[in-house]
Amino acid sequence: MAIDVNGPAPKGSGLFGLDTPVADARVVVVPVPFQATVSFAAGTARGPAAVLAASHQVDLLDADVGRPFEGGIAQDAGFPWLPELDRAARQAACRCIDAVTSGAAPPPADAQLVEEACLRVNREVTERCTALLRDSRVPVVLGGDHSVSYGAIAAAAAAMGERRLGVLHIDAHADLREAYEGFAWSHASVMRNVVERMPNVRLVQVGIRDFCDAEVDFIKAQPGRVTTYFDAHLRGARLSGQWPTVCAAIINELPENVYLTVDIDGLEPSQCPSTGTPVPGGLSFDELVALCDLLVHAGKRIVGLDVVEVAPDPALADDELGSSWDANVGARLLYKLIGFALLSRGAPRPDLPKAPGIR
Repeated sequence: MAIDVNGPAPKGSGLFGLDTPVADARVVVVPVPFQATVSFAAGTARGPAAVLAASHQVDLLDADVGRPFEGGIAQDAGFPWLPELDRAARQAACRCIDAVTSGAAPPPADAQLVEEACLRVNREVTERCTALLRDSRVPVVLGGDHSVSYGAIAAAAAAMGERRLGVLHIDAHADLREAYEGFAWSHASVMRNVVERMPNVRLVQVGIRDFCDAEVDFIKAQPGRVTTYFDAHLRGARLSGQWPTVCAAIINELPENVYLTVDIDGLEPSQCPSTGTPVPGGLSFDELVALCDLLVHAGKRIVGLDVVEVAPDPALADDELGSSWDANVGARLLYKLIGFALLSRGAPRPDLPKAPGIR
């Protein structure tokens, strides 16, 4: 079907108003609405549906990345069995969390159900992303809580063979706990699992402002493997206009091939007020875009990416999700990140007229 780039998204169309078949797409977005281990407010399981609805308001010509849709963006069918598994695992997780926070042991059957659910999601996401990488496509995971990133990173790391993979991790949280609330596969443990299970991964974290002593100890024990740019250390650069200089240092820590994982709460809470664990501080939308732009200018290649923890306003009904501010930000960020991934593979930049005084 021909795309009217100047008109509204057709009713019933797919992500960004497109209906590109997966076979014709360079970029495939895999929705993973899984939130079993969220530790505060739930809602991120509705993130993929909310971003899809909001994406119909995104213009296809972008000032930073041009026309990503021309590279072919398709939405994967996802996992039809996942909503039922997520509901059961979330209920079991809540019982475990209630027990742990009350000083009791989690019910063994519930703990096992949650672990098996997480492992199945990891396995299925890894297989799906591996197949996409094998076909020279860019896999993009849309969560869901941050635990769903593990499978996509595992696929990208395996595809590198002996080469090193850089993981650029944008987040408010370090996600380096050995386990959290009794769950080894918690969203709060995802980067710990990545570092410990994928020896060719180099982790660079940006915007971290919520962490525990054990996570700092782990960072200190991983020189050359983990570099963390704490938000408290970035604040001065942001406020003094030195953000590009710090971005250059961040990018210099990464190898040629990069997987980009963005927890939406890495941004200022004004950009994601309904996310499960918002934290004051964080990057502005423009600062994150500038970092990605400089990453591509430096010649890094984005091999895969994810956007996770987008949660729409819980007061909205399913048919109102597209009006959520969180979903609007998530959809626009997703389109830009896809565009940067394609720019890193040679796609053309936009050619916009510049007004007087603009360099």
